Amino acid sequence: MVEIRRFCEVDRPALRALFGRAGEGAPTASLWGHEESEAAIYLTPYMDLEPESLFVAVVDGELVGYLTGSLGTAVPPENARMERAIREHRLLLRRRSAAFFARSLRDVAGATVRRQPAAGELHDPRWPAHLHINLLPQARGTGAAAGLMDAWSARLRETGTPGCYLQTLVENRRATRFFERVGFVAHGPAPAVPGLRYEGGRVHQLTMVRPAA
Repeated sequence: MVEIRRFCEVDRPALRALFGRAGEGAPTASLWGHEESEAAIYLTPYMDLEPESLFVAVVDGELVGYLTGSLGTAVPPENARMERAIREHRLLLRRRSAAFFARSLRDVAGATVRRQPAAGELHDPRWPAHLHINLLPQARGTGAAAGLMDAWSARLRETGTPGCYLQTLVENRRATRFFERVGFVAHGPAPAVPGLRYEGGRVHQLTMVRPAA
């Protein structure tokens, strides 16, 4: 049996540990090889600033998945979170992360020259909220993801939020099929993600949207 509930402060250590294990095998399992700074962008702000929009999946007392959500105002934009993490964790002085960001700059410059669309967050009043969802591999197919999404949908309805968006990768077909099943549809272009490589090739950002109703 999978229990879905709202995040509690006592979950913090277990959720932080889960962050490093969830998503194994996915193209975005680790972006630049420094887990602490990645958590400072994609997990800690949600625990600190909007815990009422964070849900966890539990099996036999163990956290096996989570959904971090934001209604669109409490959590700073991703680029601001990333700039802070780069500065505080001195990522440009770390070989692997510095290589990632250098490659990102080259990718952005190339896309600009070719006038290609840029990857980034969606800013649209129809879908002000956003979410990230992650599971341990053994929790996939158990109903945990659907349960987390149901809890998030209830959160949107109770707050009167009109809709939400998420961002995944075109190449992550398992994820995109799940999001399609729960009502999300693709929105906008699918630009290459700066800096990110998977199995030697470029990967592409897929933005998906869904009304709250």
